[in-house]
Amino acid sequence: MPSAVSPSNEFDLIIVGAGVVGTAAARAFGNSGRRVLLLERDLSEPDRIVGELLQPGGVHALEALGLEDCIEDIDGIPCYGYAVIRDGETVHIPYPANDLTGEKEVGKSFHHGRFIQKLRAAAKDTKNVTVKESTVSQLLKDEDEDRVIGVVANAKGEKDEKYYAPLTLVADGLFSKFRKEFTEKTPDVRSYFAGFEIKDLTLPIPNHGHVILADPSPVLMYQIGTHETRVLVDIPGQLPSIANGDLKKYLEEVVAPQLPDSIRPKFLQSLQTERLRSMPNGFLPPSINDNNGMIVLGDAMNMRHPLTGGGMTVAFKDVLLLKELLSPENIPSFTENDVIIQQMGSFHWQRKQYCTAINVLAMALYRLFSAQDSDLAVLQRGCFEYFKLGGNCISGPVGLLSGLIQRPMVLVYHFFAVAFYSIIVEFRLGGWSQVPRNIIRIFTVLYAACVTILPYLFSETKH
Repeated sequence: MPSAVSPSNEFDLIIVGAGVVGTAAARAFGNSGRRVLLLERDLSEPDRIVGELLQPGGVHALEALGLEDCIEDIDGIPCYGYAVIRDGETVHIPYPANDLTGEKEVGKSFHHGRFIQKLRAAAKDTKNVTVKESTVSQLLKDEDEDRVIGVVANAKGEKDEKYYAPLTLVADGLFSKFRKEFTEKTPDVRSYFAGFEIKDLTLPIPNHGHVILADPSPVLMYQIGTHETRVLVDIPGQLPSIANGDLKKYLEEVVAPQLPDSIRPKFLQSLQTERLRSMPNGFLPPSINDNNGMIVLGDAMNMRHPLTGGGMTVAFKDVLLLKELLSPENIPSFTENDVIIQQMGSFHWQRKQYCTAINVLAMALYRLFSAQDSDLAVLQRGCFEYFKLGGNCISGPVGLLSGLIQRPMVLVYHFFAVAFYSIIVEFRLGGWSQVPRNIIRIFTVLYAACVTILPYLFSETKH
C-alpha cells in the first residue's frame, strides 16, 4: 500500500455495493471493530421487482445479525407459507412450526427499496462504518498485479479518488462489473420475470405466496404492502418486447386466461395502468474465493432462479459465516492474505450446508414447474399430487424452501419420492390400457428426474 496515503482513505475493509449483502457485511464487520468503507453508486431508494420476500430462514439470519428492525415499519406483510394452484385446484403449503417455540414460522414480504433503505440506515449508524455515494470504476492492485489493495471511485461530478484496504469485498449484484476478476463463469439466463403491481387484490389464501402453474411457466404473486401485490410472470427464452406491446399482448392472451377467476379481472386491469418491467433469471454456481485481497459475495458470486425466494436467505447466512471465519480472533489483521484465503476455502465448503439445498431446489423446481416435455409434465403433475398428501410431503419441501432445513439429502429424498409417486399417479390415471406405455414411462420419467437434479448437485461440488 502506498506510504503517502491519507489516513482518511485507508480502511480495513472496502465493500463495493450497498445492497443486501454489502449493508449486512458493513454492519457485521463494523461491529467487529473493523474500519469499513461502504461504496454505493446510488444511495436513493432502489426500485426492483425481486428481493421482496424473505423466507423464515432469512428472518432468523437477519435476527442473528442484529438487523431484525429492518423489516419493521416498512408496511411489510407477514408470510405464513404458500398456495400452489394447478388447473383450478389449490394446495395449501404452510411453513412448519418452530421446533423450540411450537409457533408457526413466519417470513416477510415488502417493497425491496424500503428494506434496502433500512439496511443502509443501519449500516450508517454502525460504529467504524463510513458510507459514501460513489461509483467504483476499477480495482487497485499492487506492483506485481497479484493482490487487490483498494479501489478507484468517484462521486458524481467529482474527480477520481483512491481508497485503500488490505481486503475488498465485492457485492455489486447480478450485473457485477468485477465478477470477471474472480471467475470465468457467467450467469446462464434461463428466463425472464415480467413484473408489475396489482392494487387491492385479495389472494385466494391471504398472507401466503402464490405459485400458479401455468403453461409454459409459473406465475408468482405475493402481497408486498397494504394495498400492493407483486406479480411475477416467468417467460422462458427470449423476452417479448415491452416497447412495441408484444409483452403486454403475451400476458393478456397467453397468461391471463390461465389465472383463477378471482385474480384475472384485476390482472388485466393492472396491465393497462401499472408499469411493466422485466428482470433476467439466471443460474451461476458458486466459485471458491481465492483471490488475494478480494472476496466476491451475493449474486455476483452465486445465483439461482428466484422462484423460491431463497436469495436473501443465502446472502444473510453468507455474511454470518464470513463474519465468524474472518473474526478478529481468527484473523487479527486483514493483511494476513494466506490465512484469509485458507478461511475462504473453508467458507466455500461450509456454506454448502445451507446454500446447496436452496440453490438446487430453486433450479430443479423451476424445471418441473415450467415443464417443457411430456416427462417433466408427468413430474409436475406428480409433484402437485405429492403436495396433496400433506404431512411430511409438504413440511419437508417447504422446510427446504424456507431455509429452515439445511440438509441436501432431504432434498434428494423428496425429489425422488416425487419422481416415484409421479409414476404411481400415471398408472392410476392411465388404467390397464396404458400399462405398456407407463412401463416405458418408468424409465423415461426417472431419467428426466436424474437429469433435472443431478447436474445442479454436481455443480455444487466444484470449485
